[in-house]
Amino acid sequence: MTMSTSFLIAILILSVSTVQGADYNFPPAPSPGSTAQGGHYNDFPPGPSPSAQPNPKDFQNMKQFLAYLVIQRFKRTITYDPLNITGTWVGTRICDNDHLNTYRGFFCDTPPNTTDLTVASIDFNGFHLGAPTLDGFINGFPDLALFHANSNNFGGTVPNLLGLQYLYELDFSNNKLSGLFPTNVVPLSGLAFLDLRFNFFQGHVPPPIFLIGYEALFLNNNFFNSSIPANLGSSPVEYLTFANNHFTGPIPVSICNTSSTVLEVLFLNNQLSGCLPYEIGYLRDITVFDAGLNKLTGHIPLSFGCLSNVQELNLAQNYLYGEVPEVVCQLARTGNLVNLSLSDNFFTALGVNCWDLIHNNVLDVRWNCIPGLPHQRPFEECAWFLSLPKLCPLVPYMPCEANPGRQNTTCYNDWASHFDHNPPMPPLPPHASFNQLRKGKTN
Repeated sequence: MTMSTSFLIAILILSVSTVQGADYNFPPAPSPGSTAQGGHYNDFPPGPSPSAQPNPKDFQNMKQFLAYLVIQRFKRTITYDPLNITGTWVGTRICDNDHLNTYRGFFCDTPPNTTDLTVASIDFNGFHLGAPTLDGFINGFPDLALFHANSNNFGGTVPNLLGLQYLYELDFSNNKLSGLFPTNVVPLSGLAFLDLRFNFFQGHVPPPIFLIGYEALFLNNNFFNSSIPANLGSSPVEYLTFANNHFTGPIPVSICNTSSTVLEVLFLNNQLSGCLPYEIGYLRDITVFDAGLNKLTGHIPLSFGCLSNVQELNLAQNYLYGEVPEVVCQLARTGNLVNLSLSDNFFTALGVNCWDLIHNNVLDVRWNCIPGLPHQRPFEECAWFLSLPKLCPLVPYMPCEANPGRQNTTCYNDWASHFDHNPPMPPLPPHASFNQLRKGKTN
């Protein structure tokens, strides 16, 4: 993120328009006296009788009364609360939690052009709360700007959030949410941070998601199993993770159009295939690029020598071949490169500077086909792969040399960006079959 959370909240509250026409449509609360079940029983006394329930005049304003109803309804659905967080959700002073240690996780602010103090932010990170659904809870706060729920046990699907006009940060990471990609977040044009990591989402990622002005989009560790949309480069994203899913197909060449914003991209551990795109060399500010453990093939494009800011470059466990380019290894001397992982490929040669990087533990080229180095693939394995047709072209071109100023942020006017990145490839065995050949060998 480029700004702190507190600063972003301040900007949000000062800049967006007035809350109008919020639809407060809450289902009736369950019977009083319910307690958390499952892994932890909260030591709450029986709930008050209906006649003793607070009424609107007990609150600072109507917004806080309505927030109280939503919180108490959700509290009765909690099935696990090891830190007794819900034990603090008592009383009518929802917005005085800084002084009274009540309503932990809820933070108030004043929506634009109003004097009504109400819940504007919810931060449940690390609370380990369990509930079967978040529906009726998140979407019960019409003025909500930020929702963080990392490391809880919330289930179900993502509720309809279309009524939350101020929402700009949404973190569902490390929960038990499931279903298809939550398309109801697509119309939330103000959303700058979306974190769906470590859940059970599946299916495809809708292309319109890359038309939103995200600063960070984290999709890793789910079960998405489609190709990555071709309009990936339409996003002004800074941090982008697809790792540990089941994405297929090529890396979209439009990624070069994120060159003015993207800092980190993780494609690690998917089933991506096709030629390693030359256009990646346009990512002039990128510090981390990780496409390890896929089915990518071809040469490392010379354009990678333009990644002067890259610190971590991981292309291990693919089907790359040819010579490790000298211009890439030189980045350890002329740029910021500290880790170049190329193990488990089919490289056959190294540039002169690359040998020094092996000795300095910057470059890892174990399990390739490089003569004279230890810990390489068996001869039979290398001979088999090298006999296959090679369909990925080696582009003898570096965009940073042709355009030293590097002012243009698009690569579609570049002649070298129009070759086929995903030609038909011969069948390749899974890495597991190679492991069978290595039984009994030492590292």
